[in-house]
Amino acid sequence: MIDSLQTFVNGAVATVTRRWSDRGQARGGVGVMTKLRGTSNMASHPTAGDLEIINRIAVFRGLKPETVEHIVAPASAVTLKARSTLFRQGDPATAFFIMIDGWTKHYRLNLSGEEAVIHVFTKGDSFAEAAALTGARFPATAEAVTDARVIRVPADHIIRCIREDPNIALAMIASMSQRLYLLMQQVEQLKAQSGVQRVAEFLASLAPVDRGPCVIALPYDKALIAARLGLTPSSLSRTFAKLKSVGVAVRAADVAVGDVAKLRRLAKDEKSTIRGTFRGAR
Repeated sequence: MIDSLQTFVNGAVATVTRRWSDRGQARGGVGVMTKLRGTSNMASHPTAGDLEIINRIAVFRGLKPETVEHIVAPASAVTLKARSTLFRQGDPATAFFIMIDGWTKHYRLNLSGEEAVIHVFTKGDSFAEAAALTGARFPATAEAVTDARVIRVPADHIIRCIREDPNIALAMIASMSQRLYLLMQQVEQLKAQSGVQRVAEFLASLAPVDRGPCVIALPYDKALIAARLGLTPSSLSRTFAKLKSVGVAVRAADVAVGDVAKLRRLAKDEKSTIRGTFRGAR
């Protein structure tokens, strides 16, 4: 099985390398950098603190620190203002990105021109690997939800690194497979869980403790929370109201929770007596 996977990686590397070579020749051998819209125009080299975060991200898991440093050697750190656009759907994918601080949302526009939020990324997340490594175009628009700091890693350099060390490709394939699994879980949640369960699980994922009381700072506005969870803003408001019965009090930008363990049970156990209190909530 390992031999088969290695053969697959070698073939994928050869294909991607050929694509990037063709693109470079068509453009006179000059790489095209994605234009960063709405940034502070302050691109700099990653700091030692940035490297600590980069070394822990899933896409580089299992790689030696010196290998990771080599991969991100030509990377740049970009500061984004809230509501600024990192890239747009359809732009050439010439890099992939690592979140150092803040939040970004990724969305596509539906036929009626409304945003369909695909995912929200924060510190320690990476994105756009698949599009960048295949020389494709970004499948969604990335926009800063808050002020953010993002590391931009040129795709052509990654390709060179993979040619030198195929283990990098193995690590990245494993990470992207895990990402796909998580996206499948999100689809399952939208199909199988009630609105109350989705909100309960979202709040529990933000809680700083596993049980007992706590105060949760909402990371972004309620409209985006609703979109992220497949709800309308009015449905989210009704769901928050229903959660008062289990000790959840929503204020302007934070949520007070009486018992995080109860939230977790509500999110996971569809047949629990807790969930029965909210039967019919969607």
